[in-house]
Parts: sequence; structure tokens; C-alpha cells
Amino acid sequence: MNEFLEQVVRTTGALMALAATLAALVLLDRARNGPVWRFVYYFTGHQWKLIDEDPGPGAADGPRRTDPKVLAILMTVAVSLTVQEYFGQRDTYERWFPYDPKDPDPYWHLKGFVWWTSWRVFGYVLLPIAVLAALRERVVDYHWSPRGFFRHLWIYVGMFVFILPAVYIASGTKTFLHTYPFYRYANRSAFDLWAWEAMYAVQFLALEFFFRGFMLHGLRRAFGAGAIFVMMVPYCMIHYGKPLPETLGAVLAGLVLGTVAMRTRSIWGGVMIHVGVAWTMDLFAVQHCPTNGRPCR
Repeated sequence: MNEFLEQVVRTTGALMALAATLAALVLLDRARNGPVWRFVYYFTGHQWKLIDEDPGPGAADGPRRTDPKVLAILMTVAVSLTVQEYFGQRDTYERWFPYDPKDPDPYWHLKGFVWWTSWRVFGYVLLPIAVLAALRERVVDYHWSPRGFFRHLWIYVGMFVFILPAVYIASGTKTFLHTYPFYRYANRSAFDLWAWEAMYAVQFLALEFFFRGFMLHGLRRAFGAGAIFVMMVPYCMIHYGKPLPETLGAVLAGLVLGTVAMRTRSIWGGVMIHVGVAWTMDLFAVQHCPTNGRPCR
């Protein structure tokens, strides 16, 4: 009953926060000349306007029209996410390579995450690169360059510092500790911890390229800043199954990281934020794990 009440309180709080955000937007819309509105508009509407005015190299003048590249991008997104869902999950690995109690493998669980990470790299990186090669597109144009990242490093550091207190507060909740670290033997040894964290980081690099590089640059000519909102839908949906606040937070994260990636033409800020937050969450969670080698949960 206590866990049920905790979930009700958390869900209600998340919905109230979302409602408060919508109410704030309505109030801001009625006070467009106020300093708060101008501040919010500068970092949202104004940036999207600049993105629309700068569609990128090779864009034709005049109204944007959907081209075959857009269809290829969106079809690739659908195929990639479907393949990962039905073949790239750890439960597929567990069905195909079941645990043998007669010949126990101490790293059987870790190998499940190797499977999971490998499919993320295939679906988020290798498959899109193959499509870009077929379209005769340059991968470096898809926000792969770190140039914009170093110029705007202060933005990402500020975002990380802003998020850190929320991560620390959440790290003590039952829902958080029931979810993180994903690899429940991360507390067993330094090898277990950092082998997992390395795979976690690679997965985030692949994810950022797919959503903030492949999708955003691929849809830029057709949708302009609207590409951010197209990307935000599947990005939110891949968080289904995680705690509700994290899934709702993915909507805001997709909006912010998408805007920054399109303005800086670099995914590396999102990589830094994602890896930094994920590693911090895991390190907080591991502190609550048993110290006698037993799994975290």
C-alpha cells in the first residue's frame, strides 16, 4: 500500500508540474511584452526562427517540400526502433542464450547488456549510416562535428549543474533504486561497474546521433525547427517502462537537447549531458547496493 501511495503521489506531482507548465505558457502568452516572456521566447521561438532561416547547405529557396530523403529518414526510424524492440532487448538474449545453472557464467547478465548495446549501435548508428551512404550524404553533416560543442561548452555545464540536484533527490526513492543501475551486478567489482558504464556511454552516443543528428538534420529542410517536435515523439516513447517522471522529463529533454543540437550543429553536448547524468545516477544508486557482492536488487 505504501508503494502504491508513493506512486500515486509521484504521478500526481508529475501531472501537476505538467499542468503548471502549460498554465505558465498561457500566462506568458498574455504578457508577451514582459521580461519573462522575452527571456523564454529568446531561447525557444527566436532560436526556432533562426533555424528556419538557416536550413543548411544545399537547401533550395522558397517553400519547403517533402523529398525522398525525408521518407528515407522516417522509414529508417520506424525500422530501427521496431528491430530493436523485437530483437535488441535483453529478454531476447535470455531466450536465445538461457542461463545454465549447471554451468553458471558469472558474466551472463553482463553479456545481456553487450547484446543490448550492440543492437543500439546497429539500429542507431550503423543502419542510419548505411542509409546516408545510399543517399550520398556526408555523416559529418549530421551534427557529428564537435566544433559547435566546444564553443558552447558553458551551456552544457550549466545544464548539468541544473539537473544534478534533481538527480540527487530522486536517487533515494524506491522507484529509482528499483530501476538503477540497470546492470544489477554493477556493485560486484570495478570491472563490472565500468564495463557496464562504458556500454552505457556508447549507447548514449548512438542514441544522440540517431535522434539529434540523423533525424534532426535529415528533417531540417522539410520541417525546420518543427523537426525537433517530430523527433520528440519517438524519443519520448522509447522511455516507456521507466518511471513516469523520467518519461515526462524526456519530452522536455528532447525539446532542449534538440534545439541546442540544431543551433550548434553538434550532438556532443547531448552526449555529455546524457552520459554525465547517467553515470551520476548509477554512482548514487550503487551507494545503496549491498557491499557483500550480492546484486543491487
